[in-house]
Amino acid sequence: MTESAPSVITLKRATLKYGQRTLWHDLNLEVQPGEFLAVLGANGSGKTSFLKILLGLVPLSSGSMTLDGAPAKRGSRSIGYVPQQKNFSPDTALRARDLVGLGVDGHKWGFRMRGRAYTKRVDELLEMVGATSYAKIPVGMLSGGEQQRLRIAQALASNPKVLLCDEPLLSLDMQHQKAVSALVAQQATANGTAVVFVTHEINPILEHVDRVLYLAGGRFTLGSPDQVMRTEVLSALYQTRVEVLNVDGKLVVVGRPDSVIDGHVADQPRTDEETALKNIVDGWQS
Repeated sequence: MTESAPSVITLKRATLKYGQRTLWHDLNLEVQPGEFLAVLGANGSGKTSFLKILLGLVPLSSGSMTLDGAPAKRGSRSIGYVPQQKNFSPDTALRARDLVGLGVDGHKWGFRMRGRAYTKRVDELLEMVGATSYAKIPVGMLSGGEQQRLRIAQALASNPKVLLCDEPLLSLDMQHQKAVSALVAQQATANGTAVVFVTHEINPILEHVDRVLYLAGGRFTLGSPDQVMRTEVLSALYQTRVEVLNVDGKLVVVGRPDSVIDGHVADQPRTDEETALKNIVDGWQS
């Protein structure tokens, strides 16, 4: 993270509402080049809407937002976007290198003269994400983790100032979750790309995260993982009892509501699994 450089994302008193429902209010945030920001929260808390604001797809209800010193706009080459993992159909004929190539010149209209510069850039991107060995294989034949590596390569094609990741670890096993997270973090460290990483689960990315923006029930909290992922902090945010447990270095949030309805979180009882886990941890700590 480059703290001396100008912020690449700046929000001032930013508020987003849908009708009478407020997703977040008076959010002030500056994201530095190379910073890894995790965005957490229950379903319906505004995580994806936060990305839409940065992508220029949804306007703020009030306040201001700039990205790389200018208002956000659709199709900005300053932004790379990694979507949720969704497998391609098995009969998709598009090769791995063709998918990555769309990030290089997919924004251009009409017939494309693809010369050495194009080929060299695609090869560089494939190597960057460790996908050279399956560059010529149709994407439908690749695993979810391999496909997601290609999406990261595609998102990095324009050397973006900001990399937006929308739940990119869904449906991936733990090995691929860690691999994908490491690739994203490497981009932040090596090239100074600011990362905004929306996720339900912080553990696969915890070692890479600089700060956490946690959204819930029209409220938010912002700080380092140690500052935010605490029992008293999340209980105040959710306005119900929530416990954060550290189990062998893994953070477990017990009692967190799974959704937000009309700007309010439901005070849901613990599941049997959560109760059992809490009892085990209490036994270790006693």
